[in-house]
Amino acid sequence: MMNDAASETPSFPSDLPKDLLDGARSLARASVLVVGDAMLDRYFYGEANRISLEAPVPVLCVQRELSLPGGAANVVRNIIALGGAAAFVSIVGDDMAGSDLTALIGRQNGVEPWLLVQGSRVTTVKTRFLAQGQHLLRVDTEDPVPLHPKIAERLLRIATDAMAATAVTLLSDYSKGVLAGDMPAKLIAAAKKIGRPIIVDPRGEEYEPYRGADVIMPNRRELAAVTGLPAESDEHIVLAGRALLARFAIGAALVTRSEHGMSLVTPEDAWHFPAEALEVHDVAGAGDTVAAILAAGMGARLALPMAARLANIAAGIVVGKVGTAVARLADIEARLAPETGDHTKIVTPAAAIEQAERWRRRGWRVGFTHGRFDRLHQGHAHLLEQARGACDRLIVAIDADEPPLPKRSLGRATRRAADRAMDLAALPAVDLVCVLEEESPLAMILTLKPDLLVKGASHAEGDIIGADRVAAWGGTVLRAELLPASARGKARVVSDPEL
Repeated sequence: MMNDAASETPSFPSDLPKDLLDGARSLARASVLVVGDAMLDRYFYGEANRISLEAPVPVLCVQRELSLPGGAANVVRNIIALGGAAAFVSIVGDDMAGSDLTALIGRQNGVEPWLLVQGSRVTTVKTRFLAQGQHLLRVDTEDPVPLHPKIAERLLRIATDAMAATAVTLLSDYSKGVLAGDMPAKLIAAAKKIGRPIIVDPRGEEYEPYRGADVIMPNRRELAAVTGLPAESDEHIVLAGRALLARFAIGAALVTRSEHGMSLVTPEDAWHFPAEALEVHDVAGAGDTVAAILAAGMGARLALPMAARLANIAAGIVVGKVGTAVARLADIEARLAPETGDHTKIVTPAAAIEQAERWRRRGWRVGFTHGRFDRLHQGHAHLLEQARGACDRLIVAIDADEPPLPKRSLGRATRRAADRAMDLAALPAVDLVCVLEEESPLAMILTLKPDLLVKGASHAEGDIIGADRVAAWGGTVLRAELLPASARGKARVVSDPEL
């Protein structure tokens, strides 16, 4: 029978602070220690247009490969994407995958990695094969045995020391051996001793090792299995959640409920957050995002309900992306304040590169062009229409603002980058606009790897920056037809600088 407290549980967190935007921006102040199972996520993308003669299976013609930090390492990626800082303690094997994973983690700004190497261990790798944006196969390589006692002792010592330098500790358990045995209990005891909050993202149905944690994050199925209670409705979640908290002396439970959102349950209160996803493409990594945002929120000293709500919003963002993705602070700001977000199509170069990767995973050709676009004229519009007609999505990069001069050429001041970006974003042919601080677009071209590079026909192909690189990886260089000067002059606003 449901008690009165559960029956009065609000269906929406009406008592949350209203300024979620300020709360989201405060996440960049967080410093989080992540201890857990690091993995390497590998993706092979290509086309499968024929069946093998050797067996009735599709033949994947690989066109691109991508490697990303996965598992607990993906939690770290999400923390860094918010602008926060992370210390990461984990294990890799003495193999090529371990070296690759160590390099991927080490090159991220804001991460202090402590990746111990166990010689006899195999680094966990999840390899996915995709054709035309659809999964064909996933292959896992793993060695989920507990750590060698000496390695475990060293890991515990390093993690305990790192707790003192961070605001909150997150245990990301993927049942690959790092948090096997009594390791979680020892880490929880260490956190309690120095007064640091500790969060657990658990795996399996044995929760005794997590006793005494401040927050635990089961999904609905795990909650039902551990407590033996139903976990379908809001009322069920509250009752089962409080039973879990009482049994294992845990402070709060954030229960993920798939398409039903999340519920935050404490001994006294409960909040139910409806799902925030606008469109669902891939749920991979969403739990890592929730864990990262919750930990960053607690590290920034936000109220737990606010941190949970931000985590729910971030989960809705990442499931709308393809592959193991992250929720950047700009993504969250755009969701909370749409009038200043991605609805304007103006993004950072990093966000444009990330979006291009998602587009390509769906089999779309990505085009790129760069210029100043000081004042748009019909010639610009004509060129951009040609570019968009030759690809599925078009990204335009513009030059940043120049230092002010007493007098510009022709006696006319150049326009601000923000105004130029707004003009371009209003064109249907343009899908994304970003502002480049660098004088040359080459660095972005090399990272973006566009399928199509576009410049005006007045440029010789040998003079187009990045043309040789694009051609080398199988891309196309388009020298777009220019309108006669007389036609350009009919535009309402005339521009002297040419693309």
